Amino acid sequence: MSYLTELKEKSKKYNSIICMGLDPVLDDIPEQGTIEERIYNFYEKILNKIVAKNIYPASVKPNYAFYAQYGIDGINALSKIIDIYKKEGLHIILDVKRGDIGKTAAAYAKESFDFFKADAVTLAPYMGLDSIAPFMDNYPGKGYYVLTKTSNPSSGDIQDLKLGNKELYLIMAEKLIEWYQDGLGSVVGATYSEQLSSISDIFINSGKEIPMLIPGVGTQGGSLSEVVDVLKRFSDPRIHRINSSSGINYAYKKYSNLNYDDAAVKALKELNDNIEL
Repeated sequence: MSYLTELKEKSKKYNSIICMGLDPVLDDIPEQGTIEERIYNFYEKILNKIVAKNIYPASVKPNYAFYAQYGIDGINALSKIIDIYKKEGLHIILDVKRGDIGKTAAAYAKESFDFFKADAVTLAPYMGLDSIAPFMDNYPGKGYYVLTKTSNPSSGDIQDLKLGNKELYLIMAEKLIEWYQDGLGSVVGATYSEQLSSISDIFINSGKEIPMLIPGVGTQGGSLSEVVDVLKRFSDPRIHRINSSSGINYAYKKYSNLNYDDAAVKALKELNDNIEL
């Protein structure tokens, strides 16, 4: 199965284009035990509630750094969490933002796809195609989301610089078309709706299906409705993923009358229900 086909089938199966971030913050996890137990139990209970209520995201996206900050306990938890979510049939995007070359990039690819068994990764393109090719060449059929226009406030310091008359993020979008193969995608922040629209136009006009991973909805201030309006222009919006992390993970802070697992699924359902494509 091609990566694009997998994206479409998962979206159809779960009636969703939401990507649920899995980003553990120990201070916000109301569980007891070791670091590994607290993180694992938190996300296992959320998964169990997802299954029980039959309310799913189309993908999940664990951010490697949120686990690695806790050392081997965090890495062990990450491996186990990916395993249980994959066994349930969920699509895994491992957010690692790797950006090295040659044998080093190949080693990172092996870690992501062989050890963690991810379906896709996020990649940084500052070193050019040499930093992307080892992932695509050694692991065809996977997903490779390349940072294009990120959601953080200072992204414009580099990404909005002009080369001639064109911003760097637009040149990066055009490079993805040049480098294109099945699974090559783009990370574009929801916090910059005009830039998202411009990048989307480049992808649509190219005639190639380039999936976008769109973070920044919710606590970062990105507008869900504006993102959905852009995605409606695509012939098949099911290839894209709108990410929400803390807004789902820690929704119990908003819904104080609910347990954290019920609150997370409620927040997920609201996102799914508010997307009409």
